[in-house]
Amino acid sequence: MESTSSSESNLATAKAVLSAAASVTATVMLARSITQDLLPEDLRYYFSSALQGFLARFSSQLTLVIKEYDGLVSNQIYDAAQTYLSAKTSPTTRRLRVAKPEGEDNLNVSMEPWEEIVDMFDGVKLRWVMASRRVETSVGANQGWWMMEGPVAMESETRYFELSFHKRHKDMVMGTYLPHVVEEAKLMKQEKKTLKLFTPCWENIYHDSLSDAWTPVNLDHPATFETLAMEAGTKEFIMEDLMRFVKRREFYRKVGKAWKRGYLLYGPPGTGKSSLIAAMANYLKFDIYDLELTELTRNSELRKLLVATANRSILVVEDIDCTIEFHDRMAEARAAYPAPQGKQGNQVTLSGFLNFIDGLWSSCGDERIIVFTTNHKEKLDPALLRPGRMDVHVHMSYCTPCGFRLLASNYLGIKVHVLFEEIEDLVCTAEVTPAEVAEQLMKSEKPEDALRDVIEFMKEKIKENEELKAKKAEQELLAEKEEKVEVREVPNINVEEDKYADDEEN
Repeated sequence: MESTSSSESNLATAKAVLSAAASVTATVMLARSITQDLLPEDLRYYFSSALQGFLARFSSQLTLVIKEYDGLVSNQIYDAAQTYLSAKTSPTTRRLRVAKPEGEDNLNVSMEPWEEIVDMFDGVKLRWVMASRRVETSVGANQGWWMMEGPVAMESETRYFELSFHKRHKDMVMGTYLPHVVEEAKLMKQEKKTLKLFTPCWENIYHDSLSDAWTPVNLDHPATFETLAMEAGTKEFIMEDLMRFVKRREFYRKVGKAWKRGYLLYGPPGTGKSSLIAAMANYLKFDIYDLELTELTRNSELRKLLVATANRSILVVEDIDCTIEFHDRMAEARAAYPAPQGKQGNQVTLSGFLNFIDGLWSSCGDERIIVFTTNHKEKLDPALLRPGRMDVHVHMSYCTPCGFRLLASNYLGIKVHVLFEEIEDLVCTAEVTPAEVAEQLMKSEKPEDALRDVIEFMKEKIKENEELKAKKAEQELLAEKEEKVEVREVPNINVEEDKYADDEEN
């Protein structure tokens, strides 16, 4: 009997507890519903903040609020956290925001508001919550470009992260964890970055905003160092030089130099200069800025374009020997042969150009590579060629046996063939570019036929080169004979003039 009464008593107690819990839950739900329906969002936010502040007095937790914007500029820590947390989703995560911008290769994953993600760092538990609230602002007629009568209420969304952790870990979070988040986010962005090719936007060149100076398109060039038809030693040297450059941030600061590197690619047309630039961009995950100097009219335009380029980018100036006339080295020619009114040409000077690539303006940015290309290195001003401006000179030569084997592997999928030896003997004397060889390899999908086309092409090329050399030698010999004739005629004329002078005196 006692055990039965005891069981009934426990059951009654449990029912009372459940009834009380249900009553409290219903009351809370009712209060929450009334609050959401009747109280404005700003007032709800105020009460919530006040309650959290009151409870925080008795809590060992510290919460950092990381807003999306710091005033008018974006918050770097917020952007980094958004990227960092996209790879930290946990099994308890219920909602994620997924997007894929047009032209991008990767999905953008981010947290939905009020979702929670727990991160562990050095054994410390850190709780991230994505939050947002709508803010109502009053905009008057004098605050916009549109016409309106009186103030107009507008809503905007304020987004922020809340990072919570134990108070004793504050120094670790501020000094180690947050810098770790920023650095990891930087690496993650680089890994899934869609490369861009930027060209100057001449319509906006005179606008105040630097963001309008360049127009981007996706860079989908497939060139890599593995596919370049270059000598293996040259490719290894360039790759090692690039990696050494990107790792030497502190070194450049220590020695007091701007963190930039200049490359000069020179050689005949069709030797792969543009493909090498694309391979460099794909290797480093750097955007490319294609600068056409012939479109510039003054140094101020060049300065704006260079300042508007982003860090971790490659600035390309193609055909530097023929794209610009450096006026301060051509002053005498202009004085002797002045241009017609309205056709004075551009006014980008050599001194101004050098100041932007090697002077004070060159320090306006970090981790930048400048690549110049030319078909005629001998035409360049010596002031451009020195280290600090063009640090590395890369000769893009005609196709070599090593380059041919790589092309055959890329285009035909073969690494060994009985015709390779004959082709390699011909390629040493044919003076053909990798682009010309690639064109022959594309004519047939059958390796045997394609290689025989290459052999015929190289034999024809050798014949053409010999004819050109013979013609050139003949022209040089003719010019030399004409020069000798002119030299012999000059004294005869002088003799006749002296004879007439003597007759007049007599």
